[in-house]
Amino acid sequence: MADIPLTRGQFLLPFVGILDDIGAPTETLLERSRLPSSLVEKSDLYLPLLPALRFVETAQRTQGIEDFGFLAAQRLHFSHMREKTRALIAHSPTLLVALRHACHWASREDTILSMWIEPDADHVRVCSRLAGTGGLLHLKYAQWIQNIFSIHIIRQFAGPDWMPTAIGFESSYTPSPATRSCWPNVRFLSGQRAAWISLPITLLGLPSRSAASFAPPHDNEDGPSAYDIVDLLKLMLPAYLDEGTTALADVAEIAGVSPRTLQRKLANVGLSYSDILGTVRYEHASRLLRDTDCRIIDVAFASGYTDPAHFSRAFRRMTGVTPRRFREQSRLG
Repeated sequence: MADIPLTRGQFLLPFVGILDDIGAPTETLLERSRLPSSLVEKSDLYLPLLPALRFVETAQRTQGIEDFGFLAAQRLHFSHMREKTRALIAHSPTLLVALRHACHWASREDTILSMWIEPDADHVRVCSRLAGTGGLLHLKYAQWIQNIFSIHIIRQFAGPDWMPTAIGFESSYTPSPATRSCWPNVRFLSGQRAAWISLPITLLGLPSRSAASFAPPHDNEDGPSAYDIVDLLKLMLPAYLDEGTTALADVAEIAGVSPRTLQRKLANVGLSYSDILGTVRYEHASRLLRDTDCRIIDVAFASGYTDPAHFSRAFRRMTGVTPRRFREQSRLG
């Protein structure tokens, strides 16, 4: 566990915005909690988590704001996440891969935050927990933020109106009637061992809707940026999948960059060449499974796999289901 738990200032901005809107003494409340009063200018920096939670609790109590955590979560968007995390999610081939990226990099959002995915019958739960904070009275604020970001990630794949089947809170928390009305048909559970949201396992194979609209800044170097390289590789590699020429050195030469430059540019957005190759293979295979009657073994070979068993394992890592089951689900709509 980190010695000093930290959170990104971005996550306090929605609370500050609500306080400013109602004319509360926001700067005074921040200063009393030993937080910077000029928070807007420092929103991309890290702040101590426990004083941040105390600030939110004090503000709710003194200003009489009901369900402060939920109101703040409504103001958060996918764009509030770190740029590299957003890029990884946007370029993930499936929701399952995106959620794994989010779990891996969770501690970059809050230094004591851990995330994981666990099965739950025909659903899965996306869980999160702040280490060493069990029993704190103010967890409900942080847990709304934790859960809402999982929801935002899933909406990049399932659409902007997607709702979880259930939302769990570690804290003893009961949402207000107004909050419940915003989440029709969603079950709320408190006193859980972690915060979590639930979704059908069949959604894990959904492709991303956001990569085409994601436009982060270019690198300072001459030539294509890291993000351009990702798109270039995705366009180029399908033609070579069944040719046996997808080695990094070969592809770098075709793309007109050195292998080291290619690796560095991809590393700048948290990706590796094997990530891109796996994505392209998956996208090619999933199209064949959906749109053709090709045998599974032929789909494997056409997608660059020399071993059908390896293809099946790799495909299941991307979607949570076997190629055969994926085909069946696709044809059921």
